[in-house]
Amino acid sequence: MEISGNAFSAGLSGIQAGQRRVEQAAGEIAGNSLPPRQPEQSPPAQQVEPSATPRPELAENLVALAQGRNEVQAGARVVETADEVLGTLIDTRA
Repeated sequence: MEISGNAFSAGLSGIQAGQRRVEQAAGEIAGNSLPPRQPEQSPPAQQVEPSATPRPELAENLVALAQGRNEVQAGARVVETADEVLGTLIDTRA
């Protein structure tokens, strides 16, 4: 019995995509939580200019973190449901 495009692979893909989203958001949160480090040898009168590129907002990263968590949970539910359905099919055939 061959099942193409099965729910297990769809659930696993959802889990992996959610994990990537969580890792990216967590990395951006960790990288942006500290102010830019000033060189230790520069005199205190000199101010180090912050980088010209705008930093992503903390709120956006927290939303992405929650989205990734929800994506992983949804993928896990798909895998659990596929497992239950397969178990029922096997029990029915046996």
